[in-house]
Amino acid sequence: MTFYGVRGSTPCPCADNHRYGGNTACVVLESPGSEPIVLDLGTGLRFWGEALPSDEPFRGAALITHLHWDHVQGLPFFTPLHRAGARLEVYGPSEPGLDLEGAFATFMRQPYFPVGVADLAGEVAFHDVTEADFAVGDAKVRAREVPHVGRTLGYRIEWDGRSVAYVSDHQQPRDGGFAIADSVAELCEGVDLLIHDAQFTQAEFAEKPHWGHCTIDYAVHVAAEVGARRLVLFHHDPTHHDDELDRLLAYARSLEAAASLDEVLCAHEGLTVSLGSPVTVPR
Repeated sequence: MTFYGVRGSTPCPCADNHRYGGNTACVVLESPGSEPIVLDLGTGLRFWGEALPSDEPFRGAALITHLHWDHVQGLPFFTPLHRAGARLEVYGPSEPGLDLEGAFATFMRQPYFPVGVADLAGEVAFHDVTEADFAVGDAKVRAREVPHVGRTLGYRIEWDGRSVAYVSDHQQPRDGGFAIADSVAELCEGVDLLIHDAQFTQAEFAEKPHWGHCTIDYAVHVAAEVGARRLVLFHHDPTHHDDELDRLLAYARSLEAAASLDEVLCAHEGLTVSLGSPVTVPR
């Protein structure tokens, strides 16, 4: 899997974060001989599109966690969809009175944006997702609701004997406690890799306990409690520049709960993680 966007809230490119990057959520899962699956359609999607071959029609799927701007605004800038014959299957949650296709039609139209979904040369097919288990190509996908602000899904993907959980936006209990929702535990139990919201320090969370995110401490705790093998800290706050993220990664690795994990990583643009051959480890 490759990370093309790792930020939350808003794109924030600047000289101070050139190592980690400033684009919003976009992670691509690939397996040889299969169509790719992209997790969220943030601004990092544009850079993935530019890296894809232009001499063959694109085929792939997207799993969207929720409809906040930082997770969807990359779609009209995805170059492969401007070529005939391309097709993207988009799965994600609807809102009361507004299905997924209607949501994209709402913000991809005048006066908010000059190009609508129907104007793209390629085809986009939308699939409303509730809490469900379903297949995307050869991958088994589990979608469960995750505490956040508004309806939000997390995903577990099992593919070629490996497992990944993606919980990009996750509301830690507002009292600062470490309880874990049953739905989140179900998604993350025993995964080879957990990609998890880690937007706030403890001091920041104390000021913003209702913003729908969590602390680095909580992310490490979740990973340890569910028996994940590896953790990737994700959805970085736009104010956390390179040096701060270096410090926060060192802090995460120093936590007692991190000792049960094989590895703790901090997501940056261009990071590629290979799960290698499936391994069974007693827990």
